[in-house]
Amino acid sequence: MKCIVQKYGGSSVADIDKLRLIAQRIAAVKQQRIAVAVVVSAMGKTTDNLLAMARELSSKPARREMDMLLSTGERTTMALLCMALHEQGIDAVSLTGSQAGIITNHRHNDAQVIEVRPFRVEDELAQGKVVIIGGFQGVSYKRDITTLGRGGSDTSAVALAAALNAERCEIYSDVDGVYSADPAVVARADHLPEISYPVMQEMSSAGAKVLNAHAVQFAKEKNIAVYARSTFAPGRETIVRRLAPGTIIGVQAVVSEKRIERIRIEGDDAQAGLEKALTYLESEQVAVKEINLAAADGAARSKASFVVSPDHVYGWPAVKKGLREVIDDGIVFDTDLAAVSLIGEGLNRNNQTLLQTLALLKRNAIAVHGVTTTSFRISLLIPQGLCDQGVRLCHDRWVAEMPGAVVFSE
Repeated sequence: MKCIVQKYGGSSVADIDKLRLIAQRIAAVKQQRIAVAVVVSAMGKTTDNLLAMARELSSKPARREMDMLLSTGERTTMALLCMALHEQGIDAVSLTGSQAGIITNHRHNDAQVIEVRPFRVEDELAQGKVVIIGGFQGVSYKRDITTLGRGGSDTSAVALAAALNAERCEIYSDVDGVYSADPAVVARADHLPEISYPVMQEMSSAGAKVLNAHAVQFAKEKNIAVYARSTFAPGRETIVRRLAPGTIIGVQAVVSEKRIERIRIEGDDAQAGLEKALTYLESEQVAVKEINLAAADGAARSKASFVVSPDHVYGWPAVKKGLREVIDDGIVFDTDLAAVSLIGEGLNRNNQTLLQTLALLKRNAIAVHGVTTTSFRISLLIPQGLCDQGVRLCHDRWVAEMPGAVVFSE
């Protein structure tokens, strides 16, 4: 019997009526003699409400206890969905991430899946049951409950799909796939019916919220096709997979992260300061990116910098205060920044895309405070209040005005 894994996001399971509807859809799939494992997120704003309660009690809540708290949201959803399936006459069982065999490292709030042992899931599927699994959570090798970070239910689903040798992994949310920009910001955003793993991963890392970046990496490593679909408006979809030779060159999407802080360290030995900062942030399990270091040259002082996504850090103000104490001199926090990123194949084969984008932003009085590039991405730090305008300008220039994509063969 073939097997599929489905994942339903928070908006899809936001209330009892939606749970009933999803149960009907799962029952319809099950009646086609398909084995179904379903990964669920917490209902609606449950996770945000739990975070708010924690912050009322503590400016820097213990990360282990945050995992214990936040994992309860998915447990509520999975139990209720099982009840809804029972009412449809479908035998179903709910499992936590640990019961499903999702083993992680010991990093709280942003754990990485290191292994999936799906023996219990396989046993239940073999008995003809639908298995409902709480997403976003696992268990560390030290037997502590861990969570996988924002959007971690995607990772749960893809990891399980790989372990179960599933035919495909279906990710359901309130949007019908991936767009060339956030449709709420760019009305002319294009729906992308197909996209490669590297491009999707860069989009996710740069702020796109349709799929989790770690999930895309897992799918890429295991060659699992991921179908991003709308729960309540079936029709279009985006398939994320390894594309055949003949790949689009150019900007395929423009995404943004609307709140970024850049930390700069200057002094006679900025490298030592950078090492102290990274050691401290690692002890607090805070992820950083875009690390740069320029060694001292003659009379010039050495400089180092990196960026943090504050919205992904529990208790960031307290962590920031601790960082100031660790680096007592020469540290500067650049706040009120956003990142606008151009994503696509072959963007940096020459400098033209970057040069023309810098000129475009300058003509529109948008200051650029930093630039980073990868093989599939150009990211620009700009003022937070001009983020949406920057996205629209770049999308109009590179996506809307460039309908004829160049194709190359590998």
